[in-house]
Amino acid sequence: MIRNYPTQRGFAAIAAIFLVVVLAALGGFMLTFSNTQQLTSAQDVQGSRAYWAARAGLEWGIASVVSASACPAASTVANIDGFSVVTTCAAQGYNEGGVTKTLYRFQSIASAGGAVGGVGYVERSLSASMEF
Repeated sequence: MIRNYPTQRGFAAIAAIFLVVVLAALGGFMLTFSNTQQLTSAQDVQGSRAYWAARAGLEWGIASVVSASACPAASTVANIDGFSVVTTCAAQGYNEGGVTKTLYRFQSIASAGGAVGGVGYVERSLSASMEF
């Protein structure tokens, strides 16, 4: 007894290859998406650290004016926890009702991570005014 089976020509192999290619593309997308999330989270943490470093520079500038009743001679550059913090102070005198007062303006800029526009570059700027 001879049986005639229909011949199959590899349709399952084509479907399997298509499925493997689709799953590989999906895996690549998931890997890229995961890396983007990790980078975004790291940038958020660095941005928060830069804010607090800039705030520390601002508070240092205010404290130096309160203790000396004058702005520091030049811009001050400090290294706070890996951030370069530049603090500037400008004084402007004015007369109010016969009393001479001074308005101090402070700016503090904290930056880290190489060149502007780089992947790891973070910068925060804070400013404040004080009448003394």
